[in-house]
Amino acid sequence: MPLGEILLILFLSINLLAFLCFSLDKYLAIRSKNRISERTLLIFTFIGGWPGATAAMLIFRHKTSKMSFLWKFWLMIFLNFGLGIAAYFLFFD
Repeated sequence: MPLGEILLILFLSINLLAFLCFSLDKYLAIRSKNRISERTLLIFTFIGGWPGATAAMLIFRHKTSKMSFLWKFWLMIFLNFGLGIAAYFLFFD
């Protein structure tokens, strides 16, 4: 299997998991159950699941008004982009 296909499958899988984690956390929040930690949610965001996480946040209106989470969320996205750009220049330039 070509590297591009493997990376695409990995990217889609991470985003599906991120979407499901954010969705499950919203479900648990509504029912006042034990929640998924913000650290776990941010890790999924950092490792590339930010599109899925963003979609879940917007669809379910989850964590969209919690500023202490949002600045960390955006920081993870910028770090993800920064590392991606650095990796590109280190390995593919």
